Amino acid sequence: MKTYRAEAAYAGLESAADAGLRWDDFCRAATELLAQAIPFDSMCMGTSDPATNLLCGAVMHDLDELTTDEFVGAEYGDPDYNHFVDLARRPVGVSILAEATEGQPQLSRRYREFLTRVDIPHEMRSPLRSSGRMWGVVTLYRNTGRSGFSPGEAAFMHRVEPLLARGLRRGLIVGDLQRAERSATAAVVILNAADQVVSATDAAEQRFRELAGDLWSQLPVAVRSVVAAARGVAGQWVPEMQVRSQVGEWLTVHAAGVRGPEGLTTDIAVTISPAGPAEIIPLVVAAYGLTEREQDVVQQVLAGASTAEIARRLHLSRTRSRII
Repeated sequence: MKTYRAEAAYAGLESAADAGLRWDDFCRAATELLAQAIPFDSMCMGTSDPATNLLCGAVMHDLDELTTDEFVGAEYGDPDYNHFVDLARRPVGVSILAEATEGQPQLSRRYREFLTRVDIPHEMRSPLRSSGRMWGVVTLYRNTGRSGFSPGEAAFMHRVEPLLARGLRRGLIVGDLQRAERSATAAVVILNAADQVVSATDAAEQRFRELAGDLWSQLPVAVRSVVAAARGVAGQWVPEMQVRSQVGEWLTVHAAGVRGPEGLTTDIAVTISPAGPAEIIPLVVAAYGLTEREQDVVQQVLAGASTAEIARRLHLSRTRSRII
């Protein structure tokens, strides 16, 4: 990795992170910029809910044979090497699969079931964290015939992790507010054991479109994530997230098992509903990068508290509370 190319890529990522791009547009810009410093054949980058670490959306580059369903499903099944939630707990989250498996990538279930099928032996992935929260993820791949990723390339990825996280974090609160009228209607969908939609309420088709999916043929990434979490080990994942739709609306997506007369069935019910202030406020203020104290003040203001009430609750002087 030549230094001048790495520095140019870093400067470009820094500018893109501060450019006010939507999260998906930022992913596309980051794909081109990262390629200047770390050559790769394909890539997947996307957002995650910082509260639950579930994947919300993804942009895939030259990965036509690997579906988002497979990409997401592999994260919430059996334990495997380099799951993002595990990497997010480490001081340095970047990991190369060959190194993690000590040169035996076939030990990875993801490698055996997906990567070998699409001729991808080399994988490097990283959580994208800011202020202790995971706002997204990124995975780079190289095909057969290419050398594996190097420690120097992993070090560069670790260096740009805050920039990528900042771009995603800010991209989540950027949106086109001049869109079609929003609906307050909740949608409910029932999926069978094969994760196929078998029944749905009238609002479901619109909600799926708003989440970049199709009711009868393509589960949105957010829906796939909560369904996989609901099917996982009890208590391991919270099958709920807040996600920004394509029309700029914050939605809560929740999944739960369906019960019949004899107990739990293999069906999963997914509810998609407008998110309330209690769910949105913490996420939005965190996305702006406010300090914990500033977040407390903002939440009090949005809850309708007076200056005196805010000062009393947060032990501030009235003069100080006016400045804030």
